[in-house]
Amino acid sequence: MKKYLFLILASATLGLTSCSPFNVRSDYAETANFTNYRTYKLRIDDLKLNDIDKDRVLNEVSRQLQTKGLSVSDNPDLIVNVKANHKKIQDVQSSRPYGMYGWGGPFGWGVGMSRTWSSNYNEGALIVDLIDAQTQKLVWQGIGSGVSVDSPRAKQKQIPQIVAEIMANYPPQRGK
Repeated sequence: MKKYLFLILASATLGLTSCSPFNVRSDYAETANFTNYRTYKLRIDDLKLNDIDKDRVLNEVSRQLQTKGLSVSDNPDLIVNVKANHKKIQDVQSSRPYGMYGWGGPFGWGVGMSRTWSSNYNEGALIVDLIDAQTQKLVWQGIGSGVSVDSPRAKQKQIPQIVAEIMANYPPQRGK
């Protein structure tokens, strides 16, 4: 019975996590001892966002770090550098042929029409770098892309979601 319950819970968890609209990944220095990091300080030199989105990102990054037991400090263990960028995406879609078919059915000769259309939009990405304040070396990096930059309402909802997904990989689980 326990075995079946575990399988059901694992399947449900996989189903929920695979529905994310974001592409999230992370990397880390294998030599870093993440248990030694207890404090952080935000650095926003490279965060080129409007003030509204900048506040959303920084507030969520701080919230996520604090839920992991880190606290803000002027003499930190980690420097947190957050960057953002976006790129133009062209989405091209086409439909299968439709219309009349002539002699021989769908594999014979005849007339058919297909449609192709495209849409252009901007897709945003966030990069969170955690730098060891003592050595000034990057020890962890999380990257997430897929934010709908063109829609203020979507950004309002998606920024906290993508930051949470990025920070879910911190601290890294060794061997995974």
